[in-house]
Amino acid sequence: MPLTVRPRRKRSTRIIVTLLCGLLPIIIGTVILHMQAERTLEQSSRQTAEEALRQFDLMLDNTAQSARELLPLAGQTCEDVKLALREQVTRRPFVRSTNLVWDNNLYCSSLFGDFKEAVNPGDYTQGKLWLMNGNPVTPDTALLVYRLSDGRGGALTTLDGYHLSNILRLIGRQTLLLLQVGNNWLSADGKVHQGVLPELPVAQSTLNSAHYAYTVSAGFPEDETWNYMSDEYPPLFSLLIFFGAVSGAIGYIVQNRATSPSHEMLRALEAGEFIPYFQPVVYGDNKRWSGCEVLMRWNHPKEGLVRPDLFIPFAEHSGLIVPMTRSLMQQTAVVLGPLSASFEAPFHIGINITASHCHDLELLEDCREFLAAFAPGSISLVLELTERELIEPTAITHQLFAQLRAMGVKIAIDDFGTGHSSLGYLRTFNVDFLKIDQTFVAMIDKDALSRHILDSIIELSAKLDLGIVAEGVETQVQADYLAAHHVNFLQGYLFGKPMPAADFIDALTHH
Repeated sequence: MPLTVRPRRKRSTRIIVTLLCGLLPIIIGTVILHMQAERTLEQSSRQTAEEALRQFDLMLDNTAQSARELLPLAGQTCEDVKLALREQVTRRPFVRSTNLVWDNNLYCSSLFGDFKEAVNPGDYTQGKLWLMNGNPVTPDTALLVYRLSDGRGGALTTLDGYHLSNILRLIGRQTLLLLQVGNNWLSADGKVHQGVLPELPVAQSTLNSAHYAYTVSAGFPEDETWNYMSDEYPPLFSLLIFFGAVSGAIGYIVQNRATSPSHEMLRALEAGEFIPYFQPVVYGDNKRWSGCEVLMRWNHPKEGLVRPDLFIPFAEHSGLIVPMTRSLMQQTAVVLGPLSASFEAPFHIGINITASHCHDLELLEDCREFLAAFAPGSISLVLELTERELIEPTAITHQLFAQLRAMGVKIAIDDFGTGHSSLGYLRTFNVDFLKIDQTFVAMIDKDALSRHILDSIIELSAKLDLGIVAEGVETQVQADYLAAHHVNFLQGYLFGKPMPAADFIDALTHH
C-alpha cells in the first residue's frame, strides 16, 4: 500500500525525534524533582537555623541573667563577691565562668579570685558579645563572652565553646551550621575563624537573632540536592523512565501515522505520479463517443497503478485534492488540447471536484486556463460534484457556481442518490446533468426495486430538463434499457475501460 510505506523523513531523523520525545518527560520531570528537592532543602535549612537560634538564645538567656544578677556587685572587693561569682557558675547551666569589671578592668574571677586584666569594650559586638578563640586557661577552645555594663561597673559571663559546637553539630547533622559573632565565626568542629561568613553551596539560610548580636547560617554541601534526590526519589525516577518510554513510543507511532499519507502524496504530486486516465462517454441513442470522464490514477514507482479509492479519501482529508485536480486538468489540457480542432461537436470532458474546491474562487482560474488550451467551442467542460463530502451553500459557493456558469462550464451531480443531500443540491445549485450511480444500473435486470428507483431518477431529470448520464454500463441489456428510457449518455466497460492518454487518443481517432 503506498500510504503505509516508510515516510520521507530519514530513519536517523525519526530516531532523533523519538529519543527527544522519550527524553523530554524525563528531563522535565527531573527538573521539577530538582526544584522540589531544592525547596525541601531550603525549608530544612531554615528550620535548622531557626532551631539553632532558639537554642543559642536559651543559652544566652542564662548567661545574661547571671550577668544581671552580678552587675550590682561590681565595685565590691573580690573577697566579698567571689562566692557569689562561683554560685552563678554552679547554678546556671552552660555558664563556664563569671567576672566583675570596674573601670574597664577585670578585677575578680570565679576561676582565680583576684585578677587583673584590661577589658576593651571594642572587642564586643554591639558592646555585648565576643566570640574568642580560647583564653590562657583553655587556649584554642572557643568561648562566647557576654558583657553587661552600667557606669563604671560591669559583669562578664562566658559560655563554653563545647556547648556551642554541640548545638552546631547535633542540630545540623544533615546540614552545615555556622555561628557568627562580629568578624568571628564558629564551625561545628569547635574552631573559631576570622573573616566573612562563607557561602554555603546549597539552600543557604541566614538568620539574625532578635535578642542578641549574632547570626546563624545553615545550608548544605555541594551536590546535596542530587544526593537527596537519589535517596528520596528512586520510585519517581522509575516512573519518569516509564513515561519517557511511553512518550518515545507514542512519538514514533505518531510520526509514522501522521506523516506517511500526506507526505507520500505530496511527494507523488511533486513527482508527477498522479496521471489522467480517460473513460469514454457515448450518446445513448447512437452510441457514438460524446466525450470522456477524466479519472485520476496514481502511477506509484514501487506499487504500480493505484486505484483511486485507496488514496482519494486521504487527498480530500488532507486538502491535497485541490492541487492534485489542478495538475490533472493541466495534464488533460496538454494531451487533448492539440486535438481539439478536429472535434466535430463540443466534446464533453468531465472532471470530478469536491467540497474542498468550493471553499474559494481558485477553481475559476483553473477552469479559465483549462478552456484556453482548447479551440474555441470545441469542448464542453463538465464539473462533476462528488458527494463524499457535503458542499455547504455559502455565499462563496453561490458566487463560484454563478461565475462558472457564465464561463460556459456545466455542472453534474456524480453518483446521484448515494451521497450527501442529492435532492438538496438540485434545489440549491443550478445543475445541468445527473449521473446515475452504477449500483442502480447493475440491478436493472436483477432487482425490481432498484429498477423503480432508476426509473424515478430518469423521470425526475426529464421533468427538471436535466441531462442524464448512466455510469457502470457493462451489458447490452442495460444499454438497451437505458436507451429505451431516453437516457442521454452512457458510460461503462461496455464502451471502454478507463485508459491512459496514449490509448485514449488512439481509440479516439477511430470514433
